[in-house]
Amino acid sequence: MGLRDWWLTSGCIVQTVWNLRCGRPAGEGINDYDVVYFADDPSWEAEDQVIGDAKALFADLPAKVEVRNQARVHLWYPEKFGISYSALTTASEGILRFPSTTTAVGLKRTGDDFLDVYAPFGLGNVWDMIVKPNRALPMAEVYKEKSMRWQRQWPRLVVRPWVVEPELE
Repeated sequence: MGLRDWWLTSGCIVQTVWNLRCGRPAGEGINDYDVVYFADDPSWEAEDQVIGDAKALFADLPAKVEVRNQARVHLWYPEKFGISYSALTTASEGILRFPSTTTAVGLKRTGDDFLDVYAPFGLGNVWDMIVKPNRALPMAEVYKEKSMRWQRQWPRLVVRPWVVEPELE
């Protein structure tokens, strides 16, 4: 696709680990693959071109691939979720705002035998099957919905509640 700043992210990565930890086939229950990227052109037309390229490239996958330009998120996020979202300058900044710290993981291939891992909150909770909230954005309901769905699919998951810490005076 010719993208410079991109990551395969979130559910497909951690759900693969959870599947393997539970003795299931690696891809079981994975409905989509999320690719986030950052390109300076925030137009819908430019993003739509990348989405079309990805659709052709990944046509043989059994699940859909969702591709989003992180340079555009601030343009549609407030209308969709009702909260402000400041503009991003890299794809990894978007990962930092995922509703769960556990799923804030990105992978990308950087050479024939090399894989870069971006895990700003670490990988321990992925391996330990512990889901924790990320309070970078006020997304308690999104976190609750996603974590409950994951726990139904992987009953061994331990889901930590979204608790707002009291402010210190």
